[in-house]
Amino acid sequence: MNRHHSTMELTQDEQDVLNGLHGETMRKVMKSVIAYGETFGARKLVKIDANPHLVLSASSGILGPYFEMVDELIAAGIKTTRPFTTDPRPMDFKNVKCSLLQKIIFRYMYAGQGDYEKKLIQLGLMNDRAFTCTSYLPEVGNTPQEGDISAWSESSAVVYVNSVLGARTHRNSAGIDLLCNIVGKVPFFGLVTDEGRRATWLVDVKTSNLPNPQLLGSAIGLRVAESTPFIIGLDRFLGRGLSETARDYLKDMGAAAATNGAVGLFHVENVTPEALKLQRNLLIKDHQTYVVDDAELERVMHSYPMQWKHADARPQLCFIGCPHLSLQQVRWWVHQIQNAVHEVRNSKVTVDTVLCAAPDVVELFKKQYSTEHEQMKTVGANLSSVCPLAQMNNPLSSRIAVITNSSKLRGYSSARFFIDEDILKIVTTGNVPGGVQ
Repeated sequence: MNRHHSTMELTQDEQDVLNGLHGETMRKVMKSVIAYGETFGARKLVKIDANPHLVLSASSGILGPYFEMVDELIAAGIKTTRPFTTDPRPMDFKNVKCSLLQKIIFRYMYAGQGDYEKKLIQLGLMNDRAFTCTSYLPEVGNTPQEGDISAWSESSAVVYVNSVLGARTHRNSAGIDLLCNIVGKVPFFGLVTDEGRRATWLVDVKTSNLPNPQLLGSAIGLRVAESTPFIIGLDRFLGRGLSETARDYLKDMGAAAATNGAVGLFHVENVTPEALKLQRNLLIKDHQTYVVDDAELERVMHSYPMQWKHADARPQLCFIGCPHLSLQQVRWWVHQIQNAVHEVRNSKVTVDTVLCAAPDVVELFKKQYSTEHEQMKTVGANLSSVCPLAQMNNPLSSRIAVITNSSKLRGYSSARFFIDEDILKIVTTGNVPGGVQ
């Protein structure tokens, strides 16, 4: 038996895996997880308590080495220790309008999607509906508990799990997320530790009204980068503790902060779990301060670059729900769109509008709120579980004038950002407000 050494303090079981007692493939898995921990100075591994969420849900030819690794794991009969969820599917031709040429390119880009989904089942996928970036929602059922150690990826999911749920996960990348959840353990460093969850920034929200979550998240991410902020002032608008409205707000704010910076955790005074318990003791002594007022949000809004080829183009497509919408948000948008259409005396939206939500949320909405679903279809809006980012990865998509209320989609694509109020005006009239970027 070859004995492999590590700078980490391994248990006998961990050392046995590293020494190859459970096969060569498991040895390589353990070696990779240990190397990951050693890179960040971890001294040990700790047990995972919660189901995984993995980021890579789509097949792609440019990720050959990753898929070779997946094939090797499956050939060895290895799967995750717990069933997992994964990010949304990349295509939905039924609910997202595409040209014939777009469809051809999509089918080429994701030619192996069907085979890859079969492999995900073999690796431990929870079920064939487990494709969403909001797997933590109750309708989906992959919801870590406060204090749980997990190994998640997907930036918007990681920041939600750490911040709103109070569970603990690193900002894992594709590959490491899978390997940690095969071993069932993660290296003990960073956001998994008490000290690594302390805040180094105080963000003081001094806006006159509840700020748009996408703009506030953008402002925070741009300023604090990968650091952890402690946010004060939001409880004036959100109240104490985590209402359903507060959860939805923080979902979108966190996604924007993770996109525009690399925020993996935030605390909100009197709202999020750790802030409720430890209050401002979460702040390090020499923290920095950032004040966000109305003028600062205006500055951030107008700093977004124009990425349309023609600034005066007429919008052709609108994506709402990146990350995916909650059930409450789907209902809110359906009502708002219907009211906006009637207000301008139209029968339907003038811009193809797609509301994106988890498959389980979509099905529940259709069954439990069938009247609202019919109203949505009547005004011409569609409901999909697609990944808007994957849709925008098609090179032809950058030629289309796409609008969104998502700072995340704006940050990773050519989609143009507008606040909710302006989105409603645009999709019902086709007119873009002048001077808004």
